[in-house]
Amino acid sequence: MTTTSGPDLTELLHRLSLAEKIRLLTGRDFWSTWPMEKIGLRSMVLSDGPSGIRGSSWDERSPSLNLPSATALSASWDPALAYRYGAAIAREARAKGVDVALGPTINLHRSPLGGRHFEAFSEDPLLTGDLAAAYVKGLQDNGVAATPKHYVANDYETDRFTASSEVSERALREVYLLPFEKAVTEARAWAVMSAYNAVNGVTATENDLLETPLNSEWGFDGVVVSDWTAVRSTNAAKAAQDLEMPGPEGAWGDALLAAVRSGAVDEADIDRKVLRILTLAARVGALEGTKAVEPAAAPVPGPVFAREAAADGMVLVRNTGVLPLDPSAVTRIAVIGHNAEHARTQGGGSATVVPEAVVSPLDGVVAAFPGADVEYALGAVVQQGLAELPLDTLTNPATGEPGVRVRFLSEGRELFTEDRRATRLVWFGGDAPVGRSDTLEITTRYASPRTETLRLGVTAPGVSRVWKDAELVLDAGAAPAGDRLGASFLRPPTTSVPVDMVAGQAVEIRVEHEIAQDGPLAGALWFMLGVEADDSDPEGLIEQAAAAAARADVAIVVVGTNSEVESEGFDRSSLALPGRQDTLVRAVARANPTTVVAVNSGSPVELPWRDDVAAVLLTWFGGQEYGNALADVLTGAREPGGRLPTTWPARQSDVPVLDVTPVNGKVHYDEGIHVGHRAWLRSGTTPAYHFGHGLGYTTWSVGEATATPELASDGVVEIRAEVTNTGPRAGKHVVQVYASRAHTAVDRPVRWLVGHTVVHGAPGTTQAVTVNVPARAFAHWDTDKWAYEPGDFVLHLGSDVDDLPVALPVRMR
Repeated sequence: MTTTSGPDLTELLHRLSLAEKIRLLTGRDFWSTWPMEKIGLRSMVLSDGPSGIRGSSWDERSPSLNLPSATALSASWDPALAYRYGAAIAREARAKGVDVALGPTINLHRSPLGGRHFEAFSEDPLLTGDLAAAYVKGLQDNGVAATPKHYVANDYETDRFTASSEVSERALREVYLLPFEKAVTEARAWAVMSAYNAVNGVTATENDLLETPLNSEWGFDGVVVSDWTAVRSTNAAKAAQDLEMPGPEGAWGDALLAAVRSGAVDEADIDRKVLRILTLAARVGALEGTKAVEPAAAPVPGPVFAREAAADGMVLVRNTGVLPLDPSAVTRIAVIGHNAEHARTQGGGSATVVPEAVVSPLDGVVAAFPGADVEYALGAVVQQGLAELPLDTLTNPATGEPGVRVRFLSEGRELFTEDRRATRLVWFGGDAPVGRSDTLEITTRYASPRTETLRLGVTAPGVSRVWKDAELVLDAGAAPAGDRLGASFLRPPTTSVPVDMVAGQAVEIRVEHEIAQDGPLAGALWFMLGVEADDSDPEGLIEQAAAAAARADVAIVVVGTNSEVESEGFDRSSLALPGRQDTLVRAVARANPTTVVAVNSGSPVELPWRDDVAAVLLTWFGGQEYGNALADVLTGAREPGGRLPTTWPARQSDVPVLDVTPVNGKVHYDEGIHVGHRAWLRSGTTPAYHFGHGLGYTTWSVGEATATPELASDGVVEIRAEVTNTGPRAGKHVVQVYASRAHTAVDRPVRWLVGHTVVHGAPGTTQAVTVNVPARAFAHWDTDKWAYEPGDFVLHLGSDVDDLPVALPVRMR
């Protein structure tokens, strides 16, 4: 790990004027910080992408490794995998010139309706914290700063810029702050991102929580980076907020300079912030005389790791014996579902990266069953909004190559031109002069593969016009859903129109879009030219799918969500699968009892047919190798290695903590410490699948187990257990440890997770495992300190929160 042992940072600080110091505290642009040549400081590049790393531009010409979603990583329950995940991102970050990765996202799954549920790890603070610490180490051991986010209680998207999370001090300390504490105290995170929301009425960027406990108790010596536009005033400079992003305009700058000169802000506060930025620069090698740690060579290529990680997070929750499938014994397979051909590999919003290629479930099944006849049926439309025009149907009129010509114009004058290989286009940083242009023009020749009437359209806020062979076919203005980033940039509106196409006959397409120059991120632009799905005969689609299933030995149905359902910028309103997917699964299961369902969602959805099919796999957003990983699990080439990181409800109405909608500007966390599986146990309601649940292709038992009988507040309980693979093949098991207390004067959960470990073993083998549980796991927050209630606790060992056959007594002295 690079430290500040090189240059004297205090001496560098003293060489800066007040104006120069304040300049360093606001970004230079969307993604970078200001350089300062006089002290040998170069610009540092920050980048989104907790499940990959996008770089300073959002561009298909600079693709990124698209790893499985955070829920998939968390389902592995494996810190070693999380470390490798962070290391993979660090290697790509350095290749793209990125110094600071804006992740991991470690807010909790307080409610399954949370819009960024897929981007966060789990409902449990310990599991989230353990995996977050490993992820951070993987990044920083390879020279790239991690930025755990969003500090803190940013577990919803509705009114996220203005709402206040009303949380008790105890719930903050025991639940919502714990993942950040572990990322800082165990992994020494070099940065932390402050959130948009307020906590107990005080905006996160101005909140005392940035000082206590982050700095004063945990010893954080890194940089607090704001979420983009989250700094609202110079008051944040009086708090422990260090870096305002993006730049160059913001709430600080000249206003902060004036505040310091007037005495409203102490210059010592400015100096501390600058020293922290210089410390970060030294750690990532951005300061003369320092050098970042070079990323270690990857043991496997990125796509190979993505495939492995996806399989290790897949959770098998039902299997009547049909899985794994034997490729040599299966002759006819029906692959069914919109997501089977167009899978969701990632959620929507700032976490999005652009992969070089994506392996769909259909692709994966075809490759894994070379001797089988594979028939595909759409079954039910899932797509909401537009799908991109396929690259192989487009010809750039200027180059003759596949793609489109893009021009930025100002009063008819060309300012900038580029040739792109996609029709989903994002300018959020980069060279395009979005802020100086009034018109975006896109031209291409499109050749439809079939004779059809398709709904050609655009997705973007504002006025757009589309011409087909010089005929104006669309002229419409679409207002954004709101004036905030989440609506105007991450969820722009769609407008489309029916257009007749003849197979193989190329038509000239020209688009003009009026670029708005106002809003929270003027200078950024999201635009898409594409087609809406044809859902004109929903019954016919289901009938065709059922017929295909009836002809097959096995039907593999892929159901799921999409980025219009799960995304940054808005919360979900329903846990139901979109469209007619439930009807589809029932129809397929009636036609073929050997029906396997893969659920392609980043977070829980209702599965009302779950007991009517032969097998159910929860596969999350599986990354670019999703299809291959799914095929690996279906055939048994890999174990379904996942265990649920969040409770999976049977019905939305059963969820004990559901509300994500502010009332009068506030979200009340009235459940206190009883969130996730703790809330389910307290309510007494049985979910579809419990926290920690997951099946494999073998079986396990826990034999003799012992635990340290007594401990003090500074001690550790050591649990030793023998774990045996009692099944027919090698596999993976996750040993989970929960604590309980029958008689207590403190409001406690029925049970709570205190430890876990992963075991791999061959059939018939027994392994001795050790799980250490620190005394803090038994503590509770009492007013202003950690308190320890003396007396008897019980430690429960097993395979999920409801399957705990081993009980070990422990006494707190």
